[in-house]
Amino acid sequence: MGKSKSDTERRRRRRQRRIQVIIIYTAIAVGLAWFFESQATTTVIFVRHAEKTAEPADDPLLSLAGQQRAVELARQLVDADVVAGIDAVYATPHRRTVDTAQPLADALGLPITSYDAADTETIMEQIVRKHKGKIVLVVGHSNTLPALIGNMGASKKVPLIDEYEYDNIYIVSIPWFGKTKTIRLRYGEPYVRTAPES
Repeated sequence: MGKSKSDTERRRRRRQRRIQVIIIYTAIAVGLAWFFESQATTTVIFVRHAEKTAEPADDPLLSLAGQQRAVELARQLVDADVVAGIDAVYATPHRRTVDTAQPLADALGLPITSYDAADTETIMEQIVRKHKGKIVLVVGHSNTLPALIGNMGASKKVPLIDEYEYDNIYIVSIPWFGKTKTIRLRYGEPYVRTAPES
């Protein structure tokens, strides 16, 4: 009788230890999963605004070609991530950048967040911190995109963007560990190194 009570007690303790080990391993697995999910790669897609009109000179609109390019940008990026899509859209407060971003923002039901192109370092830090592990579109200008990309720890060798060059898409991937990568793609009507006829 005493022996069976002792065996029962031992079995009960073994069962408790097994349950404790399972709980500890489960907690570790959940903790690691959360850690790696929170440290996911952040992807920032940079484009220059699309083609603009000559007037008004201080804040031009998109030309017909620019409007077509903005629609093509939306077509290219609306399903960029097959799981969740683009998470945020940023543009400077100028009409040409907002109008370039608008078709995509409308298609995804996202607001366009305005940023100050003069403060590239601060805005890039904010974007990476606020949208860690997400995909973000940033619409800028020919004279600001190289600095924006460089301030993300990406390539500082982004070539200068010509006055009539509108077809670049720069994709910057920022992993939680390792080297930041920059990829350049083209979209829409290809750039030809001559000024368009007026």
